[in-house]
Amino acid sequence: MNGLNLIDDQEKFRHGMEIFLNPPDFSVGKTPSEIIFQEDKMKLIHYIPTVEKPHPVPILIVYALVNRYYILDLQPDKSMIKKLLDEGFDVYVIDWGYPSGVDRYLTLDDYVNGYINNAVDKIRERSRLDKITLLGVCQGGTFSIMYAALHPEKVKNLVTLVAPVDFDTDKGLLHLWAKSLDVDKIVDYYGIVPGDFLNAGFLLTDPFRLMIDKYVGLFDRIECEPNDTACSIRNEETIKNFLRMEKWIFDSPDQAGETFRQFMKDCYQKNLLIKNELKLNGKKINLKNINMPLLNVMAEFDHLVPNDASKPLTEAVSSSDKETLVFPTGHIGIFVGSKSQKEVCPRIAEWLKPRSHVDGTNEKKPDLAKKKTHEQKRKNRKSKVNIK
Repeated sequence: MNGLNLIDDQEKFRHGMEIFLNPPDFSVGKTPSEIIFQEDKMKLIHYIPTVEKPHPVPILIVYALVNRYYILDLQPDKSMIKKLLDEGFDVYVIDWGYPSGVDRYLTLDDYVNGYINNAVDKIRERSRLDKITLLGVCQGGTFSIMYAALHPEKVKNLVTLVAPVDFDTDKGLLHLWAKSLDVDKIVDYYGIVPGDFLNAGFLLTDPFRLMIDKYVGLFDRIECEPNDTACSIRNEETIKNFLRMEKWIFDSPDQAGETFRQFMKDCYQKNLLIKNELKLNGKKINLKNINMPLLNVMAEFDHLVPNDASKPLTEAVSSSDKETLVFPTGHIGIFVGSKSQKEVCPRIAEWLKPRSHVDGTNEKKPDLAKKKTHEQKRKNRKSKVNIK
């Protein structure tokens, strides 16, 4: 063992720990926005357009229940949301919030036919359009697939980003573990499944890189010679970027138990979605009902959602206008890596622009006014949860 290297490594570790004990101020999710609708814990966020005349058809981004949506708006130079705004789109996102004990009996139906449907209707009402674009990310992509199959009349375009649809694969540890997980025991014990419990499972899918290597890499990058002011300024930005990502990784909301139970059993263990056998509120989801333009986007080196889990969607739908894109990056890199800003977002925007115009089939129909108001739907759904 080289004694000098050992001393050097100890000094790097000491310096790194000093930084974590006295971190610089940092922020996430700073793109200007407003909350336009709220139902229970769910908030519908509208981002302030950055162009004078956005493309007419708005985008609703549906993120996963695990972790938080602001990974798509981590910082100005690593923000899919800001990039889409600058490309001329009118962007909304669902913030699922933090479920608590009263939410333990919420089901997949509550999320898909309740919260998402009400958010979609709110955007349709604001835009005076009958159809909007859905952009579903990870598990939120799976929810968006379910929604588009059940409500194709409300979806003009469907974009799925690293979204699993065929769960019968052995390419990822998460899929292997899920098959043998005793879901009933977990849900019956916790009621609300702790986010930290789930996050630990995600970290263990690649423990060295996600729990050790990243800290070693940071300590290597923040070395400076004494009195090197320029280096110190660069280091502060590097540290802020690192801490933003750490905040997101460990910001893991708890999960509504019954939703977790159904998603794990019906999707991961029984693989019902790709078989057109998954039911929400007694109604089967048939992927052939998805007939709108589809863009299916994947990350080649995704350790959480292998391409084998996402690719089958393209063939499962009946859309005649459909495209698959695979980028040489990972599950997180596709949101915040350099390729996200330079390649992924521009390609999504390029695909969406010609499909985001209003035509005669996307004008708001008069009978929308006759449907239940959002407040009526909210009261009906809340009473159903309270009865349980």
